[in-house]
Amino acid sequence: MKERFNLVRILMLAAIVTALIVGNYGIVFAHCDTLDGPVIEDARKALNAKDVTPVLKWVKQKDEKEIRAAFAKALSAKGKKNADVAENQFFVTLVRIHRAGEGAAFTGLKPAGEVEPAIAEADKALANGSSDALVKLITDDVAAGIRKRYEHAADTYKHKDESVTQGREFVEAYVEYTHYVERLHLDAAGKSAHDEHAEGPKHSPKNKSSDALKHGHQ
Repeated sequence: MKERFNLVRILMLAAIVTALIVGNYGIVFAHCDTLDGPVIEDARKALNAKDVTPVLKWVKQKDEKEIRAAFAKALSAKGKKNADVAENQFFVTLVRIHRAGEGAAFTGLKPAGEVEPAIAEADKALANGSSDALVKLITDDVAAGIRKRYEHAADTYKHKDESVTQGREFVEAYVEYTHYVERLHLDAAGKSAHDEHAEGPKHSPKNKSSDALKHGHQ
């Protein structure tokens, strides 16, 4: 029981690590292209302060020139008829270049409010100085995800040898179950699936899966 409890703890922490790994991609894919995202927030600060510095951290050094030019146009348009157009163009240019620098596609600015709950909570954690609410949100979700996939795999395991159809149902459930926990564990360990497979299996997959499913309800 203690070993199983530790495994669940590791997997839960893995989900948190996944959220942190989103540091590479999360803001990029989740909400840097929204009008209330952190990139646009800094862009507004830059325009209000008449200082481009706050937004330069979002782009590569090689792209600074284009950002400075778009910023200058937006700044010079303030108070004029085309102010909104110039400001929006600056926002679009900034987000497009930022996403390109991170290897992400840009399909246009999104309305405010289109943010995944986990990412919104991650931002709140940084602003509030506490990750407690974020940890609870992520760990609750990952625990539910593990239990759901485990229960399905465990139920189908009982009948896997009764017919080909039931055997295939088990295999499908088993693949989803093991791939889910593998992704979590690899993220926690900072490895890719390629790294894990290159090292070779540490345990017999058959024995490991059988033991887990046989004793899971005990």
